[in-house]
Amino acid sequence: MILKINSTGHDVKELQDFLGITSDGHFGPATKEAVFKWQTQNGLGADGIVGPNTWDAMGLASTDESEKTYVTDNGLPITRHFLPHGEYKAGPVKPEYVFIHHTAGWHNPYKTIDNWGKDTRGAVATEFVLGGQSVKGNDDNYDGLVLQSFPEGGYGWHLGKNGSQHMHVHSVGIEVNNFGQIVNGKTWAGTTVDRSQIVVLEKPFRGHSTWHRYSDAQIESLHKWILFIAERDGIDVRAGLPALIKEKGADAFEFNEDAYYGKIKGLWTHTNTRKDKFDMFPQQELMDMLVSL
Repeated sequence: MILKINSTGHDVKELQDFLGITSDGHFGPATKEAVFKWQTQNGLGADGIVGPNTWDAMGLASTDESEKTYVTDNGLPITRHFLPHGEYKAGPVKPEYVFIHHTAGWHNPYKTIDNWGKDTRGAVATEFVLGGQSVKGNDDNYDGLVLQSFPEGGYGWHLGKNGSQHMHVHSVGIEVNNFGQIVNGKTWAGTTVDRSQIVVLEKPFRGHSTWHRYSDAQIESLHKWILFIAERDGIDVRAGLPALIKEKGADAFEFNEDAYYGKIKGLWTHTNTRKDKFDMFPQQELMDMLVSL
C-alpha cells in the first residue's frame, strides 16, 4: 500500500508510531516531513511517500486488504496493490470496453503503479498492470505477474484524447510492461536489450520493424486476464480487435474509427484510438492469442 498526503487508517497509525510522532491515523504535512527526514537519514530516495521500498526498509508491512492476492476461476493470481484514494476515480461504473496498453518502460509492475501515485495530474492509471522481463535478462519474477491498482468499479484516465468520453469512463484497461520499439538493439532510454527479447516484424508497424517482445508468460497471463474480465464485466472480448485480426491481420492494430468513437464495444488497443501511439504492436503470438479467444 502507498501512503501519502491525505491517506488514513491503521497503516498510517502504525507508521506514525514507528516515526515517534502523534498517532492520529491521518497522513498530513507533519507525517510527510517525518517520512522525508527518515528516508534521507536511511539512504532512500526521499519524497515523503511510503511505498514498498520504504515499508521494507522500516521493517513494517502493510496490513491493508489492498495488498492481498486472489486467484481467478481460470487460475490467474492477481495481487492488489492499490493506489491511494484520489489517485483513481471512484465508481461504480460498468465497463463496456477492454483496452490493452504497454508502458514503453520498466518491467516492474509495482514501479509502474507507484509512479502513477506520484503523478500530479491525478487518476492516470489502468486498473491492471502486467509485469515483464528485465531487458538486461535479470530473472526477478515480475514476468507475467498481474497487479490490480484500484478496486473493481473504479476507473482511471488511460486513453488520453479520444472521440468518446463515455468510452473513457466505461472501459477497463491493462498496461503491459514493455519497452516498445527498439532501435539499434537499445530502448528509447539507451539500455541494451537482451537479444532473446527482440522481435522483428515481417511488416513495419508505425515506422518500426524491431520491437521488445511480449514474453510467453505475458501472453499467457494476458489471455487468462481477458477471459476473466469478459466473465467479470460481461464484455464480448471477441468483438473489436480480435474480429478485425481475422479479416486484416496485423493491419487490424491501426487506427479505427469504430474504436475511436466507441461504436463497437469489445476489446481494443491504444493504437486503435490514437494515430500517435505505439501500444500495442502486432506480434504474431499476441495476434494468435487474440484470435483464439
